[in-house]
Amino acid sequence: MSDIKKKQLTRANLGLDNKLPVKVIQFGEGNFLRAFVDYAFQELNKKADLNAGIAVVQPIDRGLVSMLNDQDGLYTLFMKGIKKGQETQEQELITNIVKSVDPYQSFQDYLSLAKEDELEFIISNTTEAGIAYVESDTLNMQPPSSFPAKLTVLLHERFKHFNGDASKGLTIIPCELINHNSETLKEIILKYIDLWHLGEDFKTWLLENSTFHSTLVDRIVPGYPKDEIEAYNSKLDYKDNLIVTAETFFLWVIEGGDDLKKKLPFDKTDLNVLIVDNMQPYRTRKVKILNGAHTAMVPFCLLSGKQTVKESVDDSFTGAFIKDAVFNEIIPTLDMDKDELKQFGEDVFDRFRNPFIKHMLSSIALNSISKFKVRVLPSLLDYIKTNDKLPTHLMFSFAALIRFYQGTWNNETLPINDDADIVKTFKDAWALNDYEATAKTILANTDYWGEDLTKINQFTAAIVAALKAIDEQGTEAGFDKFSKQF
Repeated sequence: MSDIKKKQLTRANLGLDNKLPVKVIQFGEGNFLRAFVDYAFQELNKKADLNAGIAVVQPIDRGLVSMLNDQDGLYTLFMKGIKKGQETQEQELITNIVKSVDPYQSFQDYLSLAKEDELEFIISNTTEAGIAYVESDTLNMQPPSSFPAKLTVLLHERFKHFNGDASKGLTIIPCELINHNSETLKEIILKYIDLWHLGEDFKTWLLENSTFHSTLVDRIVPGYPKDEIEAYNSKLDYKDNLIVTAETFFLWVIEGGDDLKKKLPFDKTDLNVLIVDNMQPYRTRKVKILNGAHTAMVPFCLLSGKQTVKESVDDSFTGAFIKDAVFNEIIPTLDMDKDELKQFGEDVFDRFRNPFIKHMLSSIALNSISKFKVRVLPSLLDYIKTNDKLPTHLMFSFAALIRFYQGTWNNETLPINDDADIVKTFKDAWALNDYEATAKTILANTDYWGEDLTKINQFTAAIVAALKAIDEQGTEAGFDKFSKQF
C-alpha cells in the first residue's frame, strides 16, 4: 500500500477511544524511552491492568513532541532478535502516551501536569549529561534549562496544588546511565530547594512522601530505520513517521523493595524486570562491557570507515580491536567472577551481531564526551592502577575520540552531537595546530574527566603519538604503529 493511500496514524483513524489517566510523567521522548519504558508500561497495562497513561515532556528545546502530537502519541515498535537460537520478530503499536508537552512552547501545559490527580511515577532518560546542577537556573524561568530544575519546579507545583497532601508524593525512577542516578538527582533537587528558598515544608513533603529508585536499563535501540523504512512501512496499513526498532533483549534492574513491586507488578508480565536491593553488580557489568564497548568503538570505527555496530564487530580489524579492548582491558578490571564476565561479554557481541538490527554508530555518538567519562574512562584508569601500564586499545580509542571531535575526516563532516560549549572547546584546542598542545588542553580539563589526566605518567605522550599515527597512517596502520610504541 503506498503512503498516499495509507491513513494517518491517529486514534480516530484506528478507532482507539480509551482514555488512560496520566499516571506517568516521562522526561524524554527519544527512541530509547519509547522502545523501553513505554513498551514496559504497555505490558503492565495489558498483563496487570495498571491502566497507566504517559505524559511525555520534551526535556530540551528541540525534539519530537510535535511529531508525537501529530500522531496522537502513537507509534510502532518493531523488535527483532534471536531467542534460544531461533530468529524472532515482533511488532507492537504503542498506545499509552496520552499527552506530549514541550515546556519551551507551552510552560503552563507543563505545570498542569503536576495537578494530575492519579499521577504516580516520574521516569526520565535525558542522557548522562541530563542530570546536572545548573546554578543559573531560577524558579521563574519558563522553563529552567536543566532537567533536575524542571522537575523541582513540577514537584513544587504539585506540593502547592495539593496543599502538601502526603498521598500525592511520587515514585521517581531515572534511567540515565550514571551510577546512583536517583541519589544524584535527589541531591540536585534538594540543592534547588535551598537555592530557591522553597521551604522546609516542601522539602519534608518530598523526602517523606516520594521515593527515588536507581536503575539499570539494557536494550539496544537503533531507533528509526531510515535506510529500511520502505520495508517496515510495507508491514503497516497506516503511515507512521515515528517507527522505532529495538532488539528483543530486555533488562530493567530497579532498586526497591516490596512496596515498589506492588506499584509495578512486573511479575505478571514476561519482561525481565528485576526489583532488587542492590543493582550495582548488574550496573557495573553492563556499563563497562556493553556500553563501554559501544562508546569505545564509535569514533574509532567511524574513522575506520564503518557505519554500523554489526559492520564494526564483523570486520577483521575493527572487530578484533573491540574484542581485545573488552576481553583484555575491560573485563580484567572487574572484580566479579571472570567466567560469568566472559560469558556476558560473548553474549554482548552476539547482540552486536544481531542481523536484524542496523545500529548506526552516528546514533550512539550523542554526548560522547560524558559517555566516555562514565563508560570507558573508569576501566582505562583501573587498568593503569592494576597493571602499572597503559591499556593500548583503550588509549587508542581515547585518541580517536579526541580526533573525532576535530570535526572532519577525509574531507567529510563527522556526526558530532554534543553540547555547543564542548564542541567549541575541542575546536579551539585543535586550532592550536599542535598535537601536544591540543592533547594537554583536552586531557587537563577536569570538567570532562573528573581529574587532570596529564598528571598520569606517559598519558599525554601516548595520546599525542596516537593522534599523529591516526592522521599520518589512518586507524589500522596507525594502531599497528602505536601498539609497538605503547
